[in-house]
Amino acid sequence: MISQTEENYLKTLFNLTSLKGEASVNELSKQLDIKMPTVNSMMKRLAGKGLVVYESYKPLKLTDKGKKEAALIIRKHRLTEMYLVEKMGFGWEEVHVIAEQLEHVQSPAFFNKIDELLGFPKVDPHGSPIPDAHGKMESEQYIKLSDCQEGDVVTFMAVTHSSDAFLKFLNSRELSLGKVIRIKSKEEFDGTMEIGYGKRKSEMLSQEVCEKIQVTHEKKK
Repeated sequence: MISQTEENYLKTLFNLTSLKGEASVNELSKQLDIKMPTVNSMMKRLAGKGLVVYESYKPLKLTDKGKKEAALIIRKHRLTEMYLVEKMGFGWEEVHVIAEQLEHVQSPAFFNKIDELLGFPKVDPHGSPIPDAHGKMESEQYIKLSDCQEGDVVTFMAVTHSSDAFLKFLNSRELSLGKVIRIKSKEEFDGTMEIGYGKRKSEMLSQEVCEKIQVTHEKKK
């Protein structure tokens, strides 16, 4: 049995290692806001359970078993978020904290039923992929809006940052997943973009915002 605290470590380590396959104890310590000696102690415990590859002064890695366990935790979180939005009418900015609590429920059958009721969705309300019941996760090759250029036409697919403040910012501009965005101009100096979408003909977005929005190209004019 994996404790709730251990699950939080695994999920955070999974996210940190998703790009380069490893992470330092210092990175994990900062992400969790937990002192390094405590993190080292937990890594030794998880290594003893065959979930983490841990050696002093070397990068941390998840074992295959650890990756699967972490993916299943993420599955529970993202399915919960999707259920709250699709079936209960919550806003996408309201669901993270509730999902943080429910992701620790130890009942695969419960989450499999949620998956079935939702029609087996591939992504959560923020566009992040939902692992299947075996911990397999399909990842989409999206690009950052900030990497696009003037004249590009793209579709808003996901966000890389799902804080309440950021999602409320997007809500205030009626900017949601699936919106087709036309980049009208891009400031060379600071990356600020003027975009148009839906009924909104002109909106200005900072580079900081554009960095957090993931898109796919539709066409180029």
